[in-house]
Amino acid sequence: MYVPPYFAEDDPDAIAAMIEAARLGVLVTHGEGGLYATHLPFLLTSRQPMRLLGHVARANPHREHAGDGEALVILSGPEAYVSPNWYPSKSIDGKQVPTWNYEAVHLYGTLRWFDDPRGLLDVVTRLSERHEAGRPRPWSVADAPADYVERLLRGIVGVELSVTRVEAKRKLGQNKPEADRLGVIEGLAMSPDPRDRLVADAMKPKV
Repeated sequence: MYVPPYFAEDDPDAIAAMIEAARLGVLVTHGEGGLYATHLPFLLTSRQPMRLLGHVARANPHREHAGDGEALVILSGPEAYVSPNWYPSKSIDGKQVPTWNYEAVHLYGTLRWFDDPRGLLDVVTRLSERHEAGRPRPWSVADAPADYVERLLRGIVGVELSVTRVEAKRKLGQNKPEADRLGVIEGLAMSPDPRDRLVADAMKPKV
């Protein structure tokens, strides 16, 4: 990923927060048949060393297509279109064009596939707990009949990425004058689209 220095995020805590905030990732591998990609949620299970955990349907042929080389997980954060009309400097010389502000993390590493029932139950339980947290009546794996869960576990394969390198990018107008940044924050904050407002929040100075 192209990451100019002013967009690079290298703080481990900030990167972990970006990973944990991402709801869905893309696992990309390259084998004999070429590139193959699967969308799936991931859990950050360890920071040192960094590991991601997830699962795919057993019917998904990704395991066979993955090959033995490096794998990539792409996690996207808030993103929004930025209009030139939000830059006060546009009124001076007109030298502004549209852009896109966003956050993203690319994680590279080696894959381990697993299908032991205990490991699979652990990953689906932890994923459910994460995404049910905060709901009035959180659903639990234990809410479903044990024999039903056991049958469904036979239909998935677990995947773990042991991360060897990380690229984290927060393209939030850091290369723009403060007045232009504030203009974009104001424009995005007034948008009816909640995704735009998330980017506005991400752009606000941290106090």
